[in-house]
Amino acid sequence: MKNILKVMALALVVAMVATSCDCYKKMAKNPDAVQVVCTPEVLVLNNGKVVADVTVSVPADYFHKDAAVKVTPALFYKGGVTKGESFILQGEKVAMNGMVVKAGEALNVSRHIEFDYTDAMEACELKMLVEVKCKSGKCKEFSLVNANNGAVLSSNQLAILQRGDAMALALESECGRKIATGVNTLQRTLDYADAMQAEANNYKNVTTTVVKADIVYKINSSKVAKQSMKSEALAHLKSTVQGNLSNERAQQSIYVNGYASPDGPERFNDKLSDKRSKSGVTAIEGLLQDSGLTIDAAAYGEDWEGFKEAVAASSIEDKDLILQVLNMYSSSAEREKEIKNISSVFSDIKDKVLPTLRRAQVVNTTDVSGRTDAEMLALVEKGRAADLSVEELLHIAEVAPEVAEPALRAACSKSNDTRAYNNLAVVLAKQGDYDGALAALESAAMAGSKSEELSNNYALVYLAKGDVAKAEEYARSASDETKALVAATKGDYAAASKSLTGYNAAVAAVQDGNLAAAKRNLSGDESAKADYLRAVIAAKEGNVSEAKSHLNKATSKDASLAKRAAKDVNLAALR
Repeated sequence: MKNILKVMALALVVAMVATSCDCYKKMAKNPDAVQVVCTPEVLVLNNGKVVADVTVSVPADYFHKDAAVKVTPALFYKGGVTKGESFILQGEKVAMNGMVVKAGEALNVSRHIEFDYTDAMEACELKMLVEVKCKSGKCKEFSLVNANNGAVLSSNQLAILQRGDAMALALESECGRKIATGVNTLQRTLDYADAMQAEANNYKNVTTTVVKADIVYKINSSKVAKQSMKSEALAHLKSTVQGNLSNERAQQSIYVNGYASPDGPERFNDKLSDKRSKSGVTAIEGLLQDSGLTIDAAAYGEDWEGFKEAVAASSIEDKDLILQVLNMYSSSAEREKEIKNISSVFSDIKDKVLPTLRRAQVVNTTDVSGRTDAEMLALVEKGRAADLSVEELLHIAEVAPEVAEPALRAACSKSNDTRAYNNLAVVLAKQGDYDGALAALESAAMAGSKSEELSNNYALVYLAKGDVAKAEEYARSASDETKALVAATKGDYAAASKSLTGYNAAVAAVQDGNLAAAKRNLSGDESAKADYLRAVIAAKEGNVSEAKSHLNKATSKDASLAKRAAKDVNLAALR
């Protein structure tokens, strides 16, 4: 590289002596008279493009009437150059289609330029290349000149340009007038994955099952008949209790609730229900002997709720009228009186409903605890994720990010659950695998998902992949945060800041020039990316020592940020 520069320096000296483009001689003596201003001075990446506005100001009496000058914006970076659209300025006697510079008049020309961004462009220089054409002399066709000192290139230099190699690129760059340095790529640090939405799971660590069975009594009796203990319901309850005893995760509670049918004196029925609860406990202790379970008893008097349920479930004629009576009256005596007055149905009630309410109801409530988070985590780590249910897999992926991907992939394999695909997309996006995230979302869509989370996540993945048009399609039904990220990606940082919080809000604020707001939004965020952004803010404020301190914190947490900092134009002052 040093040899290339030495050759170039020598060639430029020769070129200055050899200037012989007739119409350009006077212009070449004072190239600085032409002012070129680029806004912004540091280029900005916006929506995948590097954009700038360039103004060229030509003073009065500078431009030769026979001269034509072609101006080309060119972005130079390591190993390459990308050129924008050229424009031509021409004297009054030139027959071309450029902009005419009239004698004695100044001219201002403004051009909007943009380049499709590639990673190589981050460390770059925007330069204006100048080519000159005259009627006579050396420059009868457009010829590159040094825009910094006015020198016309020598034949040796022109030969170097024709080679198209590294030396040619370096020579062409040296001839350009630098008007901007570096590209601010802070927009690319917007954390789209952070705004993605996982779908909820239905996991419960404790599931509760309830088994009920009735001991039925004769009217006005609290004595347990042997026949009443031979029901299928009681046999099932006994089997359930015994089965749960062998499950160390099961916690059982047994209750015996005494009731009386709602006929007869209320005070008598209250005492009767109490006696039935106690005799019921004795009977169940005998049924479940050696279970070691404590059996609790309670008396509830007249069973009007049971009466209401039994009538509603029956085929009794005029049952709606009976239910209406229950709603109209709260007193037991009034209810009993009015129901007895409905003579057409009372016999059915007496024969079919009331006998079932003379009971002691046995209730077995069992709480079964599932696997602990540690147990689920261990199964996934041992490659046995398939042993877990889909709900367990969704749960452990949520609480243990370190195994989220294998857990969710297992859930996807285990079932066609759209939640698993959607949540896998979120995990992959946070890893930076947006192609994988998009594939997962497409699987969720194929499986029939129409969730709000799916549309929201589609929009964010397409934003991350640079397809803003596609992102906007999905953003119509996305969250306000996602819509704000669309705005930020399009460069509307003021609008984006209204709906963003935290890190993304800080990025938008920095890009909008509001450093105070950026610092507020980073409050409490101790992540590496937040420390890096604090370094950028400090550098913009001119506090180099503070910027270095924040950058050191960032790179200590994430070593990869050092490579980024080495090229970041926002941190140029630290270099």
